[in-house]
Amino acid sequence: MAKKQKFPHLIGSKWTAEQETFGWRHFVVVNRKNEGDLVFAEIKAACDDSVRFWLNAKALNRRSLWSPGWKTLQEM
Repeated sequence: MAKKQKFPHLIGSKWTAEQETFGWRHFVVVNRKNEGDLVFAEIKAACDDSVRFWLNAKALNRRSLWSPGWKTLQEM
């Protein structure tokens, strides 16, 4: 039986940073990388393609740092 993939719907998912990150709050996952047991996500700012960085995909589950989807300031 095939091993279950961690974070199967990661690419294309949208996230809102609770704090401004590199000057932006809205991000999209554009790539993923598996390194052993860890999964990394490359995310880019929705409004600036030059702002890209990698982070451990588990960090996206920390609600104090990231919210799924794009949220307005009033929703936060």
